Amino acid sequence: MLYSIIIPCYNSSKTIRKVVELTMQEMENQKRTPYEFVLVDDFSPDGGDTVRALEALADDYSCVKIVELAKNSGQHNAVMAGLNYADGDTLIAMDDDMQTHPSQLPVLFEEFDKGYDIVYGYYPQKKHSLFRNFGSYINYLSVRILIGKPKDMKTSSFWIIRRFIRDYVIQYKIQYTHLQGLFLRTTRNISSVPVKHFEREVGTSNYTFKKLVGLWSNIMGYSIVPLRLATYCGYTFSLLGILGAVFTVVRKLLVPSMAIGWPSMMAAICFFSGVNLLFLGLIGEYLGRMFLGMSRYPQFVVRKIYTQKEDS
Repeated sequence: MLYSIIIPCYNSSKTIRKVVELTMQEMENQKRTPYEFVLVDDFSPDGGDTVRALEALADDYSCVKIVELAKNSGQHNAVMAGLNYADGDTLIAMDDDMQTHPSQLPVLFEEFDKGYDIVYGYYPQKKHSLFRNFGSYINYLSVRILIGKPKDMKTSSFWIIRRFIRDYVIQYKIQYTHLQGLFLRTTRNISSVPVKHFEREVGTSNYTFKKLVGLWSNIMGYSIVPLRLATYCGYTFSLLGILGAVFTVVRKLLVPSMAIGWPSMMAAICFFSGVNLLFLGLIGEYLGRMFLGMSRYPQFVVRKIYTQKEDS
């Protein structure tokens, strides 16, 4: 059985060697061999330092494969690139910053050996910034509401999956990738175990507000709940409008001297126009994603594959 360890890399020249070599030690200690590493550089803007560090690892270890992307595609798409180039029967994803620490792999393997298709490591105590934790909570709520993730299922970027999960997931070719959504489409035989979350050794989180919003919007591509919400709101506001009109007419008949009021009418028009524009925007988002999906906009673009044996 071959194990594939997939690590998306972004400005990780100072940490990636330690991550890889500690993971090798842990895999050897657990007798989880043979193994390979698929390291995906997500177009790191560090002047080529990350790419050089990755290529040095590939020169030193024959089990290391480098996938260099031609543009920044985001963490989920970078992992998707790794899945496409991984050959393992069991696939593991972890981060490049030592926060998903190799020492926690035995915890995941112990649970995985019970027969689960996917095992997540989750963090009872997170070492992220307040902003990152807030973004993670919003992502958790969105996945639970929009995709139907079980309430007791906890997730992270640290996981193990079986080969058939990978084979299904890589069939998805649209740009807007959300791995939790794809995993939940494939199986519900999923478990999660608590692992220790370590401090980030170098630098700060690369997650920005823009990236978190983009991740949230990707989730919508796996659910029709927003469209159903638009329909229900349309029914509700239409009913309220009819009731309001009936109430106004009846009151005017009972109290002829009552002034309906131009300001109240304008406020109502503005309110309902805003609601219409909001849900038209949601529909437009779906239509835009359908257009981009049909136009075959790629999830990622591979610039080069680098291994010890060949430089292509």
